[in-house]
Amino acid sequence: MALKWGDIDLQLLKVSINKSLTYLNNGPKGERIMLKSPKTARSRRFISITPSNAVVLREHFQKQNGNRQLLGLPALRDDDFVFAAFDGKPYLPNSITHAWIKLTRRCGLPGHRLHDCRHTYASLLLRQNVHPSVVANQLGHASVKTTLDIYSHSIPALQEAAAIKFDDIVIGNQSVTNPLPIEKNKV
Repeated sequence: MALKWGDIDLQLLKVSINKSLTYLNNGPKGERIMLKSPKTARSRRFISITPSNAVVLREHFQKQNGNRQLLGLPALRDDDFVFAAFDGKPYLPNSITHAWIKLTRRCGLPGHRLHDCRHTYASLLLRQNVHPSVVANQLGHASVKTTLDIYSHSIPALQEAAAIKFDDIVIGNQSVTNPLPIEKNKV
């Protein structure tokens, strides 16, 4: 929510995560939106984005800039919010949550929270053998241990690879193609 156009490098495919947006329900009118530093030093980071993300962001920039011009507002600058209303003010966090709920209902996926996308993202990366420290950095976790504690169920391939590597160490390159069947309850 706090992402500004100056935080994005569409050429290098990098995004700087350096602040968060909070909405204060009981703050004075006009001062309810607050930008602050992320929770931890590790939360402040650069993350890589995909080329397809860059294409979508470029299209969003052009559309947002075009809408501003139609309204007689100045062109977008680096300090403008990426996700903002027509007047440049950031969307309120609850408005994004409500839009997500409507979208999931229309798609027949009620009960899927927006935060579940974060879990899906991390699980998919880990299942593709992306190193847990890279995933931890992408998520802004304070340590890799946090990532592994939450997502260890997503990396069964690492367990299988470890078992195969152990065989390689112990018996070398001799492959065991047809191990003897084991009766249940005898292991």
